[in-house]
Amino acid sequence: MDLASTANAPRQPRTERGRRTQRAILDAAAAEFGEKGFHESSIVSITIRAGVALGSFYTYFESKEALFKALVADMSGRVRDHVAPALRPGLGAIEAEGAALEAFLGFAREHKEIYRIIDEAEFVAPEAWRAHYLNTAARILERLQAARAKGELGVEPSEVHAWAIMGMNVFLGLRFGVMDPDADLGEVAAQANALLKGGLG
Repeated sequence: MDLASTANAPRQPRTERGRRTQRAILDAAAAEFGEKGFHESSIVSITIRAGVALGSFYTYFESKEALFKALVADMSGRVRDHVAPALRPGLGAIEAEGAALEAFLGFAREHKEIYRIIDEAEFVAPEAWRAHYLNTAARILERLQAARAKGELGVEPSEVHAWAIMGMNVFLGLRFGVMDPDADLGEVAAQANALLKGGLG
């Protein structure tokens, strides 16, 4: 279970309509916080953007702070779910990390607000911020350890390797996903993959 899954979990809706409403609030919050930041955003502006009644907000979230924490966990989960299909069976360890990076770059380009939200979370929701990075690094390390067990890596993977890969991915996403809308993401991932192959293969 992800570290953020219980501490930042919103109240779970019981109906499909409730799930759609909650999703609309989370999506509106991502846009609002991404544009204005946490302190300049308001519950009223988020509900207007979401097209839901103010009372509906409090059905699922206790406060703006609770929504922000839930949003960080939600975005972390969305990154995980977006990357997962790229990790196709049969890929070697290095190729899998390249595929994961390319998928993340695509997500970052489509959801540029993730950088502002995660950065702000260090101060607004530090537990969720910490959990986001710890969970992401843990997933990378788990993949590396599985690859090592199959004889695909030339070194014993450690947390240092996982955090180094994550750090590379984060900043490549910032440079080529957010700052450069025209970069060839496949080529970016290929160059990073070559670096990994030389260092870990």
